[in-house]
Amino acid sequence: MRSRHTVELTAGLFMLLGLAALLFLAFEATDVGSYSAGKAYQIKARFTNIGDLKPRAPVAMAGVTIGDVKSITLDPVTYEAEVIMNIDAKYAELPTDTSAGIYTKGILGDKYIELEPGGSPDMLQDGDQLFITNSAVVLEKLVSKYLFNSEDDEEQE
Repeated sequence: MRSRHTVELTAGLFMLLGLAALLFLAFEATDVGSYSAGKAYQIKARFTNIGDLKPRAPVAMAGVTIGDVKSITLDPVTYEAEVIMNIDAKYAELPTDTSAGIYTKGILGDKYIELEPGGSPDMLQDGDQLFITNSAVVLEKLVSKYLFNSEDDEEQE
């Protein structure tokens, strides 16, 4: 009788460890809680295509996360996506000619913003806008462009 309780207890502990491992993997795969800013300032950037970028996506520089995406809205006049980013205050010395690009990371293809500093002596302030941006590369557009261009080449021959 005692050995049956031991087996049940062991099986229960094994199940709890399995659930804990699944929760850990879920949080790691989705980057939940990966960045939390204390004091931060905001900068804006406009993109013609943001792909699958979402709020709370990381903002990085040289591979180091320095902030996150606060919000994404569509400008009704220019039809561009306006992205507002929170940047940690300890990275307050970003030149005004810093550029922003949207890239894909990881095996799941999550989007993030990579900043590349320029050489301007003036620094970005809270609420400033980045003017040098590179939109997301959409795989479907590349494939269709390749397919349609290759058909045009064959017709010309």
